[in-house]
Amino acid sequence: MKRSCLVALALALGISATAAAANPFSDVPAGHWAYDSVARLAAAGVVDGYGDGTFGGEKLMTRYEMAQIVAKAMAKGANVDKLAAEFADELDALGVRVSNLEKKSDNVKIAGEIRAHYASAHRGFYGDDGTKSFESALRTRLWVSGQVNDDWSYTGMIENVQDLADNTGNEKTAVKEAYVSGKLGGVEVQAGRWNEVVGTGNVYDGWQDALKLSYGDKLKITGMVGKGVGEDEAEWDSYNVKFYQAGVSGELGPVNLSFNYFKADFDKQESNRDIYNLTAEWEFIPDLTLTYDYMWADKKYNPEVSKDGWVAALSYKGADGEEPGSWGVHVQYFDQPENAYLCPTTDAWTDGDGGYKGWNIGADLALAKNITVAVNYYDTEAKVGDEDNRVLFSELYFNF
Repeated sequence: MKRSCLVALALALGISATAAAANPFSDVPAGHWAYDSVARLAAAGVVDGYGDGTFGGEKLMTRYEMAQIVAKAMAKGANVDKLAAEFADELDALGVRVSNLEKKSDNVKIAGEIRAHYASAHRGFYGDDGTKSFESALRTRLWVSGQVNDDWSYTGMIENVQDLADNTGNEKTAVKEAYVSGKLGGVEVQAGRWNEVVGTGNVYDGWQDALKLSYGDKLKITGMVGKGVGEDEAEWDSYNVKFYQAGVSGELGPVNLSFNYFKADFDKQESNRDIYNLTAEWEFIPDLTLTYDYMWADKKYNPEVSKDGWVAALSYKGADGEEPGSWGVHVQYFDQPENAYLCPTTDAWTDGDGGYKGWNIGADLALAKNITVAVNYYDTEAKVGDEDNRVLFSELYFNF
C-alpha cells in the first residue's frame, strides 16, 4: 500500500502518527515509516494482512483489495471521499454483493415453540369409578418464513412430538405446514397446507390443504376451499373431507361480530352437513370479555341430538409472553352436538357419542419473557349415553 494511502486512511480515522499501538505484523518492524499507521489501522479493523501474519506491504495490491479496505474505513466513519471516488466502480461492485448478502440473511427467518404438556383424565359412567389415565408429550415446532418479493412470502413448519408417557422413546417428525401468502390487487391470498382457526375455533380448528381469499379491513370478507388432512382417527382427519367456507367479520359499536358458513362433504354421504356460526365478542368493562358462539346445522345427520349448539365464555386479562408477570383467567360452558361442528378447539377428551356438553375453567401466567404456563380443567359428558370425562390439562410454553 502506498505511503499516501496509509497516511490518508490513518488521518481520516483520526489516527495520529505518534500514537502507540502493538503491531501484529512481523514484516512491519518498529522504526518502519508505516509502523504507527499500520498498527492503528489493524487495531481499528481496517486492515488484517495475510494468513501467515504478514502485512505484505511490498506486494502489489489489486484495486478490489484496496476497495475492501476503503469500504471498511468508510464503515468506521472515515471521510475518504477522494479514495472513494478513485475506487467508485470497485466499491459499487462490492456494495452490490454486500447488499445482496444482507438482503438474503434478512430474507429467511426462523421462529420456534416448545410445549411440554401433561394431562390426567378420569373417564367413567355415572354410578361407577370409571378409569384413570394420563398423557404427556414434548412438542417442538419450528417455523421458517422467507420473503419471495415485496408482496409474497413462504411459510413452513416442522413439528416433532415425543411421547413421554410410555417410556419407549416414541416420537414423530413431520412437515406440518407449507404455504405461500401474498396479495393480488387488494385481495389477500393464502394457499398450501396449514392449521386454520375460524373465529373462536368452536366449529372449525383444522389442518387442511386449502386456498383462502380475504378482502377488506374493518369489514373483512373471507372465502376458503380445501380438504381436511391429519393422522388421527377422527372422521375429519380421514384425508377425504372436502369443505367450503365463507365469512364476514367486523365491528358493531363495542362488539366484534363474525358470521361463517361451512359446507362439508364426507366420504359417507349421510355425514355431509352445512353449518352456520355467529360469534359475538364484547369487552364490556376493561380486561373483561364476554364471548358467545351460536352454531346450527341444516340437518340432523345424527338424529339423536339437536341441530344447534352454543358456547359462552368469560375471560379476564390473559398472559402475554412479552410481559412477564401478566396473567389471565377464564371460564366457559359449551353445549355442542356433533351436527353443529366439524373439528372444534378443545383439550377436553370429547370422544363420546353425539357431541358433548360441560364446562371449563382455566388460568395462564407469563413466568418470564417468552415463557408461559397454562392450566385447564374440563368436566364434560357425552350428548348421547352417560359417559363422563374429567380432564386436567397443563402446558408449559417456550417461544423463541
